[in-house]
Amino acid sequence: MRATLFTNRVSLTAKIGQLLEVLPCFDEGQTFTLSQSGQPTTEEQLMKTLSLFIACLFMTAAAAFAQSPAEATAAPKSSEPNAELAPISAIGAHVCGIHFYSGNMKRQLIAQHYCSHLSDEVLQCVIYDSERKDARMIGVEYIVSAKIFESLPADEKKFWHSHNYEVKSGALTAPGAPEAAEKDLMKVLIGTYGKTWHTWQVDRGDKLPLGIPQLMMAFTKDGQLDPKIAAERDQLYSISVAAKKAARADIPDARIDPGADGWQKGSAVQLDLTLDAARDRRRPPLQACPKLPRFTGLFRRSRNANYFAS
Repeated sequence: MRATLFTNRVSLTAKIGQLLEVLPCFDEGQTFTLSQSGQPTTEEQLMKTLSLFIACLFMTAAAAFAQSPAEATAAPKSSEPNAELAPISAIGAHVCGIHFYSGNMKRQLIAQHYCSHLSDEVLQCVIYDSERKDARMIGVEYIVSAKIFESLPADEKKFWHSHNYEVKSGALTAPGAPEAAEKDLMKVLIGTYGKTWHTWQVDRGDKLPLGIPQLMMAFTKDGQLDPKIAAERDQLYSISVAAKKAARADIPDARIDPGADGWQKGSAVQLDLTLDAARDRRRPPLQACPKLPRFTGLFRRSRNANYFAS
């Protein structure tokens, strides 16, 4: 079921049309109504009603101008709510997981995923650090089916993680969803693969999205999830990782492609900025200005990717 994030707003012209028949303007607790002909019974009441009518038009116009220019001047583009925000209104699922930085499992954090379907085999998720209105957008995750993942080149698969353990362990949840609906969703996600980039390192206290994106990974066995992070997430929703794990025991394990979760095979992939000195030496020196270093994004591989695993 897709949640409605916004509601339709009545246009200014519709509001004025309603006011021409009934003016819900109050003066000492009274409501004044114009007749169909618009003729009041006395001159005094006419003046008072017209004054109220003008006041109501002013308030209605003020409310309209408080909306965006597109809302105030244009009719809705579609019968669907918020057609102008189509990518946002397409979001239909909220999933809460726990990520860790590829190559550094000690850095773990709660990630709120808001996902939409691109197709039956591809999901795209915007990741926030909380559910609050002022939540910070900290990354994105792309989720594909096993069929698509198996077709990827070996070098590409190193960026992706499996979801089998996340589902079976209870680390992945669908906040607010009924138990049966959540379990059905987990049956779908268990065989998928995710590619996750975080652009804002809120876990280290950054006030802005600094530096370059970081590749994130998912847990694959017991003993990797930090109990403190798990307890924090459980407290948010009054749930239990252990209870979720027990409830999903009957979900069959998915076959995991050996190309996924490369970090646990001794080759953790992560982005880093590196000075390419060799390229600088090949370039002729600049005559009019001092030589400037060139930076390029290269992959950093950790030879001891499993030192943190218990």
